[in-house]
Amino acid sequence: MQLSKEVILERFQAMAKNTLLETLKIEMIDFGDDFLILKMPVTPKVHQPDGVLHGGATAALAETTGSFAAELFLNTKGYFVRGIEISANHVKSVRDGNVYAKAIFIHKGRTTQLFEIRVTDDNDNLISLCKLTTISLPRTK
Repeated sequence: MQLSKEVILERFQAMAKNTLLETLKIEMIDFGDDFLILKMPVTPKVHQPDGVLHGGATAALAETTGSFAAELFLNTKGYFVRGIEISANHVKSVRDGNVYAKAIFIHKGRTTQLFEIRVTDDNDNLISLCKLTTISLPRTK
């Protein structure tokens, strides 16, 4: 049985409680058969001292998006997913509004997965281009 979008969105928000996702106010916006989009507000809480979005906050958004996409699109029963490598090329700064991370699979293996995550602003300008590798490991208990 496939879960409805509403149920999956509610589960994501419940998982975010008392985590970095809640601290950064990351929320799920949309997903389809091969993509996931998360949103994060750009406020002084995620700024560098000079008033622009911190690259670390961007990387946290990207890793969250790719990791959750792996959970959402892979058969992870009996497995858990962890990010094992992330790279981010920051190409434009942003001071306010929102940023959106869209993850799509580049490689969908049983053990490792590779995602491209494009981070854009409210006007669909590219802010960062990220690559995330995740690994699926068996649960031991």
